[in-house]
Amino acid sequence: MKRRAALGILPVMILVSTVSCTDFLDQQPQTALTQEQVFAKLENIDPLITGLYTNWRNARKDRGGFMFQLGGDESQQGAFQVRSEADQAGLDRYDGFLAPRNNALTQQWDLRWPIVSAAAKAILALQTNTEDEAKRNVLLGEASFIWSAVTFELTQYWGEIPIIDAGKLNEFGTSRKPLPQVYEYLIKNLQFAVDHLPETQTDKRRVTKYAAMALLGKVYLYAPQESNARDYQKAADMFDGVIKSGKYSLLPKFGDLFDPSKPNSTESLYEFQFTNTYPDNNQTQWQMGSRALASIDGNCAFGGYDLMVPTAYAYKDATNGGVWEAGDVRKTASIRYDFIYNGQPPKLLSGFGGDELDPHVKKFEDPRTQGTMSFWYSGKNIIYMRYADVLLCYAECLNELKRTPEAVGIVNNQVRTRAFGGTLPVTMKWNEGLSQDEFRTKMLDERMRELCFEGWRRMDLIRSGKFVSLIKARNRWAAESNTIQEFHKKYPIPLTEVLQNEDISDADQNQGYLP
Repeated sequence: MKRRAALGILPVMILVSTVSCTDFLDQQPQTALTQEQVFAKLENIDPLITGLYTNWRNARKDRGGFMFQLGGDESQQGAFQVRSEADQAGLDRYDGFLAPRNNALTQQWDLRWPIVSAAAKAILALQTNTEDEAKRNVLLGEASFIWSAVTFELTQYWGEIPIIDAGKLNEFGTSRKPLPQVYEYLIKNLQFAVDHLPETQTDKRRVTKYAAMALLGKVYLYAPQESNARDYQKAADMFDGVIKSGKYSLLPKFGDLFDPSKPNSTESLYEFQFTNTYPDNNQTQWQMGSRALASIDGNCAFGGYDLMVPTAYAYKDATNGGVWEAGDVRKTASIRYDFIYNGQPPKLLSGFGGDELDPHVKKFEDPRTQGTMSFWYSGKNIIYMRYADVLLCYAECLNELKRTPEAVGIVNNQVRTRAFGGTLPVTMKWNEGLSQDEFRTKMLDERMRELCFEGWRRMDLIRSGKFVSLIKARNRWAAESNTIQEFHKKYPIPLTEVLQNEDISDADQNQGYLP
């Protein structure tokens, strides 16, 4: 018999620490409380919210943190990964393994719904709590933000999804809901977060009003047309609010964004906090680095196992069919081209695909591990949202609102000026006379140059209408299989969900996928 369990909705016992929650990750459960007891007092709900932050952060680490970036036009799997893991390879090949039975996607689906469910329970409890209105509203804003961030990700990748409202479980169940309803909830919850979160947080693990404004702006900008929620003016208002706050600015040097000694900079709206100590390490470099270097020294900071590598388009110069313009400093800050180690060039390994020394992702390298610890202990913070993204999104909105010259000015005077070391050559300036469509085309490349491997590309391709054409042209494995189709913009609902969830049947599967 099917039951309402796969989305993590069933009542659970919640373990709450009786010690200080100043450190999210070191809490040791001391007392088992019922759900009702936890939600009765703010002092019990607070650790639950901090636990939500930890679970949300952990969804962005290790292999799973980058699964949704595979199969794009800027990143793909290394050759050995494709040959050794059929389910995972399906994410790049868009073949028969990209199906409801795909374990790689099922793991990501299963990882996120308990976060949404726990956030929904906290939202319900906080809505009726009367202890301290100011504190309650901040906690409610945080729970609403996390609910929205994970729900936004889920609906962008799977389309129509259940709306988890703990107060309406009997009414809503766990069936898939129409996109207008999903986005109505996203906007409502994020607007509450905007209205009630503080402008700053001493604890950098917690979100602020401006992170909520930026995410709400993205929801308005990225919403599918069929959701009836895409609104360029409302998106522009949110981004403009972040800009006019005066709290954020671009770092003078692009490479400083990825320097682990300079975390939580003036450009960061929010980043996931990690360290080089287990369990707070993120293992990201383990997946991003070169297998050829790993075979030489397990403590080489740019070693790894080629899970995600740049496509040729993402690492080549424009003169050679790629995206990079001469003089753009973002190129070598984002991508590793040099693999010389201790004065010696490494060699390709036999039987591993031959791309281990092709350019690799550099943004997640953690030089603190070099020579002293395995790159598995990489622990740099992982950026979620930053000011350059806000500027580019704002410029996009202005272009859609027929204010293209203003949009060009923002891109030229801020983002591209930094990209060329502080002085933008005349030949590299975008013309203020660009048409709307010309601006859209140039912006898609500019977002790759600025934000490559930071997690927004699949969403950008989907909303631009270029998903199939650009992936087929630029992704090695998608081009090889030549099976990508428009329906692949949505992932298949996992078979386990269909089998276990009484509100989702085979008939509810995304179009194009067989059960």
